[in-house]
Amino acid sequence: MSFYFLEATAFAKLFVREPGTDALIQLMEPVEDNRKLISAVTPLEVYAAIRRRERTGQIAPEAAAAALELLRIESARMVQQPLNPGVLEAARQLLDRTALRWPDALQLGSALVARDMFPGAGITFVSASAPLLEAARAEGLDAIDPAKLPAPEAVPETVSAKEADPPGNAES
Repeated sequence: MSFYFLEATAFAKLFVREPGTDALIQLMEPVEDNRKLISAVTPLEVYAAIRRRERTGQIAPEAAAAALELLRIESARMVQQPLNPGVLEAARQLLDRTALRWPDALQLGSALVARDMFPGAGITFVSASAPLLEAARAEGLDAIDPAKLPAPEAVPETVSAKEADPPGNAES
């Protein structure tokens, strides 16, 4: 059995259209919710990013509100790795041996503890952060950047542009 751990930079792509959004949606669609993992801090991190984009005018208030509602729904559907002493210790150890920032160490530490909880299962770490992807690979995780996945097949012409937009498209 395999799992996907979506770090905040990847998880955000489900709510705000960015490079890699379509590929990530295509990758995640067939995956059962109980095989999609996030850190307990990820929803807050993505919430802050959406609000920041709203404040800077990158997304409209209505789009931000829609994205935040979808964030609430999707976060509840995924398996959340709680912040616990094991995660904090894994993050501290990562800070000792890598140049990661502490929020990134929490994300990767959460994925490492999740891997220990599911022995024998493969965990793919999904992130848009090159340093995090490199660190995840160094820790023995498969790691992918959604923006570097092959582009999904074109949407058939019979589907309207509105129907082709993924749920959570915060820039529509």
